[in-house]
Amino acid sequence: MNKRNFQKELDALIGRLPKDEAAPTLLLHSCCAPCSSYTLEYLSKYFRITVLYFNPNIMRKAEYEKRVAEQQRLIEALNTKHLTLNTEHETLNQITFISGRYEPREFVEAVKGMEEEPEGGRRCWVCYKLRLEEAAKIAKEGNYDYFCTTLSISPLKHADWLNEIGETLAEEYGVRWLPSDFKKKGGYKRSIELSKEYDLYRQNFCGCEYSRRM
Repeated sequence: MNKRNFQKELDALIGRLPKDEAAPTLLLHSCCAPCSSYTLEYLSKYFRITVLYFNPNIMRKAEYEKRVAEQQRLIEALNTKHLTLNTEHETLNQITFISGRYEPREFVEAVKGMEEEPEGGRRCWVCYKLRLEEAAKIAKEGNYDYFCTTLSISPLKHADWLNEIGETLAEEYGVRWLPSDFKKKGGYKRSIELSKEYDLYRQNFCGCEYSRRM
């Protein structure tokens, strides 16, 4: 069985977007400002984006608040563009922001019994689903055209898992999932460049205390 290329699927989807209509709306779950940097630069050409920051896996409140502030600062600083209908001109594309609930207890309860799992194991799968399900719910409530996550830009995150979970939730909630593997096409490298350009805080652990121990 051939491994799916989610970046090619995204390229094909973008190629099918109507050129004579307003850009579709996208609820983009973000794990952090550095991971969202390239993703926003890239997708803002084709979508009207709302960033959702919902990451209950970040178990220290001070760390959580620092990451939220960095996300907001990046959104305000980015000069994102959207192609006009004839694709010959560009206009500013304002990105909006939703600060999600901070409920670390939800994460702790969800991964109970998996505290000693290695990083990248079952605990991470549950964490992905917890965050993506919140995104799917909000996308449904807000009548967004698509939902997605920045998580796949990390070389340490499983794009297969993220897309599998996203597609399952899309069927459950009736909101289209945007296939992605943002580390492709130099996405991860570009995120590092943008992080330096905007002097973004780059954390050295995903957020949960369990990963910090590993």
